[in-house]
Amino acid sequence: MICEVIKIGRDCAFMTKKGCNFNGGKCYPIVDRCQGCERAVDFPAGKFCIACPDPAAKWSARDCNLATHIVKEKAPEVSKEINPLKASKRKAAGKA
Repeated sequence: MICEVIKIGRDCAFMTKKGCNFNGGKCYPIVDRCQGCERAVDFPAGKFCIACPDPAAKWSARDCNLATHIVKEKAPEVSKEINPLKASKRKAAGKA
């Protein structure tokens, strides 16, 4: 349903006919670590996340999994050593 409390005009999963069904009956503003995220949008009541109603809870344990401004580093690839004897047996058997 369309939010009528804080994110007016946006589709919200917590909105019901009786009002906002989220904890406390409203969404919470973004935290400092959310600055720069594409999901942090300005509304008349302040800056709120359009993906998460309580951004502080997302950041409490670790980085927010919805944050667009954080680049996750990939682990360096470990070169795998190939046993030449096993490789030749696989090739002879036709298993590539």
